[in-house]
Amino acid sequence: MEQPATQAEHSDGLHHNPLPVLILGALGVVYGDIGTSPLYALRECFVGTHGLPPTQTAVLGVLSLICWSLVVVITLKYLVFVLRADNGGEGGILALMALVTSKQPKRGWVLVALGVFGAALLYADGMLTPAISVLSAVEGLSIATPLFQPYVLPLSIAIMLILFSFQRFGTGKIGTVFGPIVLLWFAAIGLTGALSIAHTPGVLKAVDPRYAFHFFAAEGWRGFAVLGAVFLVVTGGETLYADMGHFGRRAIQWGWFCAALPCLLLNYFGQGALLLRAPEAVVNPFYFLVPSWGLFPMVALATMATVIASQAVISGAFSLTRQAVQLGYCPRLEIRQTSTSEIGQIYLPTINSMLMVGTIFLMLLFRESGNLAAAYGIAVSTTMFFTTLLLYSAARQVWSWRPLAALALIGFFVVPDLGFLAANLLKVHDGGWLPLLMASAVYLLMSTWEQGRSFLRARIQEMLLPVELFLQEAADHAPLRVPGVAVFLSGNPGGVPITLLHNYKHNKVLHETIILLTVQTASVPYLDPEERAELSCLGEGFYRLILRYGFCEMPDVTAELSKIQTETFTFALMQATFFLGREILVIRRHSHWSASRWRRRLFSFLSHNAWDVTQFFRIPPNRVVILGLQLEV
Repeated sequence: MEQPATQAEHSDGLHHNPLPVLILGALGVVYGDIGTSPLYALRECFVGTHGLPPTQTAVLGVLSLICWSLVVVITLKYLVFVLRADNGGEGGILALMALVTSKQPKRGWVLVALGVFGAALLYADGMLTPAISVLSAVEGLSIATPLFQPYVLPLSIAIMLILFSFQRFGTGKIGTVFGPIVLLWFAAIGLTGALSIAHTPGVLKAVDPRYAFHFFAAEGWRGFAVLGAVFLVVTGGETLYADMGHFGRRAIQWGWFCAALPCLLLNYFGQGALLLRAPEAVVNPFYFLVPSWGLFPMVALATMATVIASQAVISGAFSLTRQAVQLGYCPRLEIRQTSTSEIGQIYLPTINSMLMVGTIFLMLLFRESGNLAAAYGIAVSTTMFFTTLLLYSAARQVWSWRPLAALALIGFFVVPDLGFLAANLLKVHDGGWLPLLMASAVYLLMSTWEQGRSFLRARIQEMLLPVELFLQEAADHAPLRVPGVAVFLSGNPGGVPITLLHNYKHNKVLHETIILLTVQTASVPYLDPEERAELSCLGEGFYRLILRYGFCEMPDVTAELSKIQTETFTFALMQATFFLGREILVIRRHSHWSASRWRRRLFSFLSHNAWDVTQFFRIPPNRVVILGLQLEV
């Protein structure tokens, strides 16, 4: 049985900074989400929708569940196995989906559905996490004095506006600034927890998993319902995986074992020790751990930490969207590279604005972190379950595990996944419907775009003329050849581009040199530059050029064309003309595409508003000629 480590030994090869720098950056970007869960997770177990009285049995049982959730779900599942299921160093559910579908095409549609809907759920999480995290931190001001209560919501919204406005500077620079703050945050919560444990060391008994079983036996159905609140302690797990491409697997693992895990356990057990001593502190056990003189500094530090928690999901959404664009599940969007050394660090203005508006809307709608807690968790628990299912295919197809071994691994992780998912489904009527609705809308957009592009490719394929016939036509009739190089972009490398046929039909001329260019996206995130271009001579001055990119790379057509040197010509940009086709979609009452009319209109809207292809492929606009192509959908 092959060990999964062999799949990902190169996963850190794309990161050129020293490991300590990457660890600090990973703490600043990746661990903000899961690191701020102590602000609200334990509290929600006792004062939430299905809250329990803080009896000794309940406190020790909940702590045992929290402890083993962190160990099983985050440490074993994500840090040990899921992070090793990387796709050329890139993580996230779409990267995992691309990896397993490339190995298992026969059942690809099931895996694609899991991956795409899981990705859609993460966008909902990308709005909920900043809202609940920042609100829960700023609410600490009202613990100090009720006078601050009216200012909690406005201040939280102002913090969000500042955070989203800073995204254009890039996650690398943000991580360098945030890393030391998160390190200080972990040290602070670990210290306050350790001091509380020192007063009530008996709380450490909860490390024994039998206390979790005793808890379920005592509380029954209500104990199961509390799993939805316990799940809040692991909600950063999927973000951790999605952000792997920013800093690499090793940096994330070192950050977890050296800082995040020990400090989180100390704080959760410290809060539990406090509840054993003073059950009335259940209103906000995190802030009641802090001595009165340190309350305002802790609120300030918590606010900064929750801003960082928001950064983790924002960065994950950027990575996810780039993958979706390249894999064909999202229209072209503007993607800006924010680092010269780390290819995974990017900024997407459209996604940034969408997340900002959605987060502020949720803050205004729910107004308090306790209200948001009911809606939080259902999106991530569903995505985590989908990731586990995809992990089975990775174990079988990528790691070459035997079926029984793969089933044993997945069965071990599916049990807690299903428990958390079922408990979170109880929240649907209390606000959990909102992330499901948001995710369904994103899934509709992604699936509509993918199906629409597939339909158009099929329609264009029917209209293509074989290259051999066109070359024979050019040889027989010897049309006028004008100086220069013409580059015709085509999505299909098997035929003559429609733009070339239209240009020849109407202008009756051909350029001396014609390049038929196709840009393809591979199922791996990065390709060796030596594998990028494939140039073949077709005769009569025609060349076929295929450029291949990984789904985490941005195409640069001009840079690749400038490298072309053959015996007959050398590519010169100022002598070249790029011919691009612009599809003009016409909505008909009856269409070959079986989608409903409103969905065809949606696809037309998405197509019309996609980012300009010249900017996406980095083609100089002053060298471009656009030919319209009317297609019925």
